[in-house]
Amino acid sequence: MFTPFAWLVDTFYSWTHNYAISLGLVAVAVMLLITPLTIKSTKGMLEMQQLQPEMKRLQNQYRGDRQRLNEEMMKLYQEHKINPLASCLPLLAQMPVFIIMFRVIHGLTYEPALGKGFAPKYISETSELYRSLLGKTEMRAFGLDLARSPLEAIQGSFVKGLPYAFLIVVLCGLFFVQQRMVASRTTSPTMSAGQAKVMQYLPVAFAVFQVFLLTGLVIYYLVQAIVRIIQQWYITRHFYGEGGLGQAAQEASKKAREMKDDEPAKPSKQKNEQSQAPSKIQSKRVTAPKDRPTPSGRTARPTPPSKRKK
Repeated sequence: MFTPFAWLVDTFYSWTHNYAISLGLVAVAVMLLITPLTIKSTKGMLEMQQLQPEMKRLQNQYRGDRQRLNEEMMKLYQEHKINPLASCLPLLAQMPVFIIMFRVIHGLTYEPALGKGFAPKYISETSELYRSLLGKTEMRAFGLDLARSPLEAIQGSFVKGLPYAFLIVVLCGLFFVQQRMVASRTTSPTMSAGQAKVMQYLPVAFAVFQVFLLTGLVIYYLVQAIVRIIQQWYITRHFYGEGGLGQAAQEASKKAREMKDDEPAKPSKQKNEQSQAPSKIQSKRVTAPKDRPTPSGRTARPTPPSKRKK
């Protein structure tokens, strides 16, 4: 699992002879592989946003019946061939890569004993990257030790730790810009202003967490954030232009937000026809009472059985 990614780092290092650039190129390669999946999931998300008015009507119609609501929602997704989990696929694809890269960088800077130097894992002993790291205690690139965390560098020397802190600040800024790009074009009828703020600043909090990780991982995420901003710029231009799918999705979201929570669903055409059809007139047979008054005002007496005609 870790060997292919370590091989990528080794290959890029043989081209560049720079640890930071090698890790950055691995980040670019991963993003290029994930980009088609991201574009496909974005398209599916926009198609799902177009259905928000219909979803709102279903929620109002089956407010007290959760099972029926889920059934009708699944029918709606199947009718329009939409996968509601498609927007999560890029995130699910990147999580294993993050864990793998975490292990790879720790493996490349593995020290069997403190102060004995690195004994790199996951790469061939004849590779150029292995020979460059063997016995070293630092993984230096652009004056930074990629084998240390920013927190360790700052604790060791505040002045020497400033470049590491600057990397974290830049990463926070890139994550904030990326999230603003997404938030400026994404609307949801169920998301409050407070939730929108949380979603906007959550990536920044994640960037601050990078202070505890190796600087090599910070470089990896820094390059990924730059590529992701370019990716979001392309998505905005491609999908959210005039007459694009994104514009139609935004109009549908706006319509869904304007709908009241108790607004009933529109009745179907068949029900309208049934309600407008004239009701059948049912005739009822009314039997006159036996002791009904005669025109003269006297009550008619029943004929005795002896006088009836045989």
